[in-house]
Amino acid sequence: MAEPRVGHIHFLNILPLTWSFAHGGNRGLHLVPGVPAELNRELLAGRLDVSGISSIIYAQGDESLVILPDICVRTDKEVTSILLVTKKPLEEIKDDRIILTAKSATSHCLLKIILKEGYDASPNYYVHHIVPQNPVPDDAAGSLFIGDDALWLYHHRREDLHYYDLGAEWHKLTGLGMVYSLWTANRTFARESPEKLQLVYERLVRGMAEGVANKYATIESVREEKDFTFQQLEEYLQVIRWDLKDEHLEGLELFYRKAHEWNLINHVPKLCFADVKRI
Repeated sequence: MAEPRVGHIHFLNILPLTWSFAHGGNRGLHLVPGVPAELNRELLAGRLDVSGISSIIYAQGDESLVILPDICVRTDKEVTSILLVTKKPLEEIKDDRIILTAKSATSHCLLKIILKEGYDASPNYYVHHIVPQNPVPDDAAGSLFIGDDALWLYHHRREDLHYYDLGAEWHKLTGLGMVYSLWTANRTFARESPEKLQLVYERLVRGMAEGVANKYATIESVREEKDFTFQQLEEYLQVIRWDLKDEHLEGLELFYRKAHEWNLINHVPKLCFADVKRI
């Protein structure tokens, strides 16, 4: 019997799951590593059975996907790894040029909503390669960073620049937390292979819990390859949440409604969950 094909992204925000997979938690799974854009495309094309995806991607493929319950990447307020860096306060940003990282789709939409509704700003956005060593090029007023680059900038701030945490800005705008990514399954796979789907669900939920329970080993597993102290990584993993409960869906649904209102997605998706036995 073929193993279910599961996309996996080696991001710090799912480090506990990565650690678990490296210590036997991937038994029975065919892991397919990749960057978000690749895995999003492969899942929507049916070449993956399950994958973690950017939240906004679900809105683009909800007719062919179902959400796995109990697991996501979210924060209550600050996220620290999605950061807008600007040369002037956001209150002064209007139609200036803002550079967007090519690494994330959800953060693009989140930023556009926050700037429009929170600051009445409609910048000229463009996607371009940016590096934390030169966070805001001469021809731009600001840059959006995610992941390790954003986290590094969060801990290495320059006095002449302004830094805005998009998780904190979303909470300031809405009073709600934000769900940044989901684990979703191809609907055909979910319908035709319920036992495999159950296996993937259990490996994901238990694997994440196992990694969280082994916090010290999880952090030490990446210390040599990451430019962060143990304390910085520990603080980051305390900010990120991986459980997905009914109360967290309110922020996700509001995000979809606002994205649709500003023509960032074609429709507001219905949240359809996979039929699995919860653990």
